[in-house]
Amino acid sequence: MRNVRSTSRVDALTDVRTILERRNGRLRVGALVLGLLATALFVFSATAGAANVVSASSLIKATDAAITKAGSAHVDFVAHSSSASRTETILADVGTNSGKELVSSNKAVLSVEVTTTDAYVEGNALGLTTLFGLSSADAKKLGHKWEVWKSGTSKYRAIKADVTLPSITGLLPKAKGTNVSTDVVDGTTYDVLNWTVAATKSTPKVTNKFNVSTGAMTLPTTEVSTDSEGTATSTLSDWGEPISVTAPPPGSTMASSKL
Repeated sequence: MRNVRSTSRVDALTDVRTILERRNGRLRVGALVLGLLATALFVFSATAGAANVVSASSLIKATDAAITKAGSAHVDFVAHSSSASRTETILADVGTNSGKELVSSNKAVLSVEVTTTDAYVEGNALGLTTLFGLSSADAKKLGHKWEVWKSGTSKYRAIKADVTLPSITGLLPKAKGTNVSTDVVDGTTYDVLNWTVAATKSTPKVTNKFNVSTGAMTLPTTEVSTDSEGTATSTLSDWGEPISVTAPPPGSTMASSKL
């Protein structure tokens, strides 16, 4: 993981999903996207080697359009790191212009909420320092209040991208190097996007599988990323369902400029 003290606090939000950042071979501010502590059962069927029924390019394009049309989703993400004996989870409800998520990594906890006017971050001392990059002094000063940024600022935009639809569309790979297979899970057939991210001097090779519904709406359901350090699973559900994000009560926030 990156040293959060060498990055902005907003950039540090993405540290909890290092595997996801490597998955597409690029860093991005957002997947806070994010996540998930749900028991995602991903069953690989014997049809994994079946002939492709659609091209990767057309499936990626259709899935991207379906995500945008749906407008919202619930995301459950869980990453297990064998080398660090750590489990990181994110529970998120993401929409077009608002969203929220709860991030946990062992004893560290962080909550993120975005409305059309403000972005808020709150957590325990360990979450604020290790997941969000606050100094111990600033974490103590913030206490149990929410740090807040106004819309129109770069940090608001960065946090918003992490808990709105771009955090899901960002999971989609590029067509080049991606192939399509089919899997059957609990009797239901899915198209599967398969791709790998090559190892670098600092990161291992990552293998990815992304299940997409073959129904009228080509919406993604499960994505699994695996490398030599562990496995990250994203489960997406409740497409198009209304999400509710309420601003923290008056007196419970602190402007970022005061830290």
